[in-house]
Amino acid sequence: MTPADLAELLKATAAAVLTEHGLDPSVLPATVTVERPRNPDHGDYATNLALQLGKKAGVNPRELAGWLAGALAQADGIASADIAGPGFVNLRIEASAQGVIVNNVLAAGAAYGGSDALVGRKINLEFVSANPTGPIHIGGTRWAAVGDALGRLLSTQGAEVVREYYFNDHGAQIDRFARSLVAAANGQPTPEDGYAGDYIADIAAKVLELAPDVLSLPADQQQETFRAIGVDLMFTHIKESLHEFGTDFDVYTHEDSMHTSGRVDQAIARLRQTGNIYEKDGATWLRTTEFGDDKDRVVIKSDGAPAYIAGDLAYFLDKRQRGFDLCIYMLGADHHGYIARLKAAAAALGDDPDTVEVLIGQMVNLVRDGQPMRMSKRAGTVITLDDLVEAIGVDAARYALTRSSVDTPIDIDLALWSSASNENPVYYVQYAHARLSALARNAAELGVVADASRLDLLTHDKEGALIRNLGEFPRVLKAAAALREPHRVCRYLEDLAGDYHRFYDSCRVLPQGDEEPNDLHGARLALCDATRRVVANGLGILGVSAPERM
Repeated sequence: MTPADLAELLKATAAAVLTEHGLDPSVLPATVTVERPRNPDHGDYATNLALQLGKKAGVNPRELAGWLAGALAQADGIASADIAGPGFVNLRIEASAQGVIVNNVLAAGAAYGGSDALVGRKINLEFVSANPTGPIHIGGTRWAAVGDALGRLLSTQGAEVVREYYFNDHGAQIDRFARSLVAAANGQPTPEDGYAGDYIADIAAKVLELAPDVLSLPADQQQETFRAIGVDLMFTHIKESLHEFGTDFDVYTHEDSMHTSGRVDQAIARLRQTGNIYEKDGATWLRTTEFGDDKDRVVIKSDGAPAYIAGDLAYFLDKRQRGFDLCIYMLGADHHGYIARLKAAAAALGDDPDTVEVLIGQMVNLVRDGQPMRMSKRAGTVITLDDLVEAIGVDAARYALTRSSVDTPIDIDLALWSSASNENPVYYVQYAHARLSALARNAAELGVVADASRLDLLTHDKEGALIRNLGEFPRVLKAAAALREPHRVCRYLEDLAGDYHRFYDSCRVLPQGDEEPNDLHGARLALCDATRRVVANGLGILGVSAPERM
């Protein structure tokens, strides 16, 4: 009996009980849920449905809980149903009924945990989108981990997800980048508003290799050459770093293309049609205050050049024209103003602002020996993706960056995350998978075969706790996807690993000495196989490896 099965049983039982007592079953909520109590003494599952219904039905909640408990206790698969407190019902499930969870895992395999909750949704997920003026910094690295995990998570729920990187290769920052390269190539100091770091000298040297005569060109042509080749080299480096990190994108869109393709002009024309722009002080303004923004925004500056928001408008319109019904933007901590701005822009274009969703990520700090990590010489003033991977590896980096809610600043202790100890969360989870894999190898050597036909033998409390936690995985994924919170998967895996380690320490899976394999060994091995599958599925969503040996 899965949590979903139990919830359906509870709803049907409640409807029958209400009808039996002459009450209206329409007071039942559309969705009924059950929860796992924190204290195992309170049962395998608990429900507060009687408390929810008492006032609506005009019945004392505890009396209603008594009716529910009495009826549920007679249902197949229910070992006991007890009243607690003002109207809670605590339930215990028979071992034979719980076994279906293990069978479901083994039958679904890599698909276990998924659902069709988002089938039919076409979601554009834009993340990282760092400027091509330097290596990806630690904040962008957080999005590389979280965004990729969120994309995988949404896909498990049936959504069609396109991961997109918006390459900001248009505007003043690119000009500063080009001037910095020119200065480095000519042996001059970094311009006051330029970019520093060894990578600038490296790129400048590479440009000189690819265009050896560039320094003989007029100044404006020099800058344009360094701009074009330098941006391309930086783009290649960023893609390679992300690929090594395990994050790849389906689409790379260049901001410059919004201007050269005429898409900005199309967006401005759409705004004129909707009547949501006006002229003032020689500039063209967007009426974003009409749609919740704190001020109107300049779209075309007084010198005739498009403002930055013009590219945002064109890009959103482009996404919608490509058929996306939801556009998720994952932005840094300094972009809070973009939430109202992007939604207002969508509304001003005559579109539904709810097609825009903005997630804001907070800062990341690296700590070594209790002290903030020093900046990277290569990158000048920032800590980069490559710095983090070099310090703790890809798996630990991805897990550490995904483990906390994105709206929470995080400190990554490099010593902790590189340690082979149970205090290291990713090691703890990966070790559970490696331990399960070793168990499977040992079972094969001993001739023990997993047998899911006798799961009724799994009556130990540690077996039950592990089985029920396997049953939670679909609910965890569904909630994590709906709330855009992949960190829930990390916390679930740590909890599951804990249940497995406790089970392993209490329940001997394989025969010892001259002992012959029996049905209990086979049933426990089936439970271990199911657990290994769920751990692997969860780590896969996070983009973290599931090692078979450690």
